[in-house]
Amino acid sequence: MKKFVFTLGTTAILSVGFVGAASASTSGTYEVQKGDTLWKIAQNHNVSIDELKDANNLTSTLIYPNQTLNLSSIKEIVHTVKRGDTLWSIGQHYGVTVEEIKEWNGLTSDLVFPGEQFKIKTAQAAQSQTASAPVAKAAPQAQQPQTAQAQQEQAAQQQQQQSQQQASGKSMTVEATAYTANCAGCSGTTATGVNLKSNPNQRVIAVDPSVIPLGSKVYVEGYGQAVAADTGGAIKGNRIDVFVSSDSAAQDWGRRSVKITVID
Repeated sequence: MKKFVFTLGTTAILSVGFVGAASASTSGTYEVQKGDTLWKIAQNHNVSIDELKDANNLTSTLIYPNQTLNLSSIKEIVHTVKRGDTLWSIGQHYGVTVEEIKEWNGLTSDLVFPGEQFKIKTAQAAQSQTASAPVAKAAPQAQQPQTAQAQQEQAAQQQQQQSQQQASGKSMTVEATAYTANCAGCSGTTATGVNLKSNPNQRVIAVDPSVIPLGSKVYVEGYGQAVAADTGGAIKGNRIDVFVSSDSAAQDWGRRSVKITVID
């Protein structure tokens, strides 16, 4: 059985700056007053701090009296789920949290499927779709080069897309074990953010992402169709871990060789 240590910390970090971002603002511009902070302005206009920063090309939370902040480009857009997407990866792309996406779209599960459409409330995406969005009169700032972290994330995303294309439709024989969400020290949350304790009937498998990309639909002999939504320290190469709801079911499964097919 494996221990889950992946997404809770990430989600906590992503949650900073998004409290109260329940709806977008379309009020145009706002002139900064003495004593204002980005947090205060975000609260008053029902947007997030990151939305304000993205809408105004700010690299810090420092603002100045009489500075004009743009609010008109903070609006709702629609994201169409692509193969390999997860709520976590969508949230990373737009700078929002998994819980915000679920709240905006009335979701009760973390599973997503290609073709689904989700509402995203973010300034970053709106700016990419509206080339003529107004620019704030902010203090001059030097253009920041792409960070090493951003380059690594972009390279990882490209590698995942290539791996997804190569894996689609592939059949193989793997060694399969089983695990539950109730082991000592387990958080019950998968690497992609699926809460297995709240969703004990989910068909989820842990995989080596270099063999089977996360987010893939996989048919597992003797288990059924599942989503590759988790990873594990011992799950390398042609190995998988199938999620079951109880310790007895995990013991009954044991260790076996099964045929799997990556559907998409």
